[in-house]
Amino acid sequence: MTETRWTTATGSDVVARFCPSPTGNPHVGMARTALFSWAFARHHGGRFVFRIEDTDASRDSQESYDLLLDVMRWLGLDWDEGVEVGGPNGPYRQSQRMDVYADVAQRLMDAGFAYKAYDTAEELEERRNAARAAGRPSGYDGLHRDLTPEQQAAYEAEGRQAVIRFKMPERDWTFDDLVRGEITFGAENVQDFVIVRANGQPLYTLTNPVDDALMGITHVLRGEDILSSTPRQMALYEAFAEIGVGSGFTPRFGHLPYVMGSGNKKLSKRDPESNLLGYRDQGFLPEGLLNYLALLGWSIAEDRDIFSLEEMVAAFEVERVNPNPARFDLKKCEAINGDHVRLLSPEEFVQRLLPYLPEGVDAELVAQAAPLVQERSNLLTEAAEMLAFLFAGAEFAVDPDDAAKQLNEDGLEVAKAAREALAGLGEWTTESIEAALRQALVEERGLKPRLAFGPVRVAVTGRRISPPLFESMELLGREASLARLDAVL
Repeated sequence: MTETRWTTATGSDVVARFCPSPTGNPHVGMARTALFSWAFARHHGGRFVFRIEDTDASRDSQESYDLLLDVMRWLGLDWDEGVEVGGPNGPYRQSQRMDVYADVAQRLMDAGFAYKAYDTAEELEERRNAARAAGRPSGYDGLHRDLTPEQQAAYEAEGRQAVIRFKMPERDWTFDDLVRGEITFGAENVQDFVIVRANGQPLYTLTNPVDDALMGITHVLRGEDILSSTPRQMALYEAFAEIGVGSGFTPRFGHLPYVMGSGNKKLSKRDPESNLLGYRDQGFLPEGLLNYLALLGWSIAEDRDIFSLEEMVAAFEVERVNPNPARFDLKKCEAINGDHVRLLSPEEFVQRLLPYLPEGVDAELVAQAAPLVQERSNLLTEAAEMLAFLFAGAEFAVDPDDAAKQLNEDGLEVAKAAREALAGLGEWTTESIEAALRQALVEERGLKPRLAFGPVRVAVTGRRISPPLFESMELLGREASLARLDAVL
């Protein structure tokens, strides 16, 4: 038994790709893979291909496809070739490439690299159980590798339908993983595998490498959960070179670490913190989320966590990705997003904030209020919640929990004194409001600022946590501020 070592044609023309399936909501692990592949292509001045693997009609949906496009655009991960953009190697949805896969499968059979296998599910399970009992590998045993035409005809006369299996060369497979270094799979662990189902549907094991070969993909970054499929794809590339599919070289592979959730379990699509669209709804900035996702296995420097997408592209080398699992920490993700919120210009912050506020709000008032919350917010939704009191109008309501804590008997006395102090105020400005309330509540009543201003804050803004009180009251205006104090008394 010999060992085959694989090298890959490389050079300046780097072509990386991202090829999700449109099933369910996009998730953060998917976004991390897209980000690393995109950054790798951009770092090397190469091309980034975005295609869709939608051959499973029972699970794929147009809604999920649309969400994938929406997410990629929101994240700002642009692509040079692929769905909606086009290119020389289209179409870029696998459901539109079935004739391509059927042709390649037939050529593989004609050249002796693949064969029809008529085993029933029961026969396969029986032989696998026997292999396990004997301590042998339980993969396909090659029983139908060399059927004669007469044997094939006999099986078909029984009404059996055949799958198409690829004939794995009996050799070990060694490759240099971009993330994990040299990896070897023994021949005994890589048996013949199905590339086309009995109903004629091609499987991922065929469609993915066919597309990579025909689209000139040079580097494949993907999750470590499919690391074991790499020898199969390498064998297919060897066969493709013989039958004239693609350019005759094998991509370099890099297998990215798992993203772990709570309890040190792999983050799955079903975990709430995995839902990518939920982060947009919660008010994350795309640059903040991408910054954090980049840290799940990679760093720009040992003492630096905050960086822009442009800085990541300039520094990104996939060989520096840590192969160990990375744990998703929502609190850290929010904190990093907060740093990016504070990096926005005041004008940009307002534009990002407006979609989270009620329709038709006074944009000029938002611009005046925005500086009061930008430094205090990790999420755009937090900023919007703190400013909600400005736009509530007749629907304004005090949070009942905050009212119970602040507007008890003592708190109402404080609110009453504040109302009296503000009633005759001539100039309604931050400075005059602060002076009047400090005089009436702190100096005359001897209250500490927290006890003096807490009840007023809840009465006027509806919450214990709000923008600075005196500035908020100036923006809210005399009439509304006094009316809200009246309402709680």
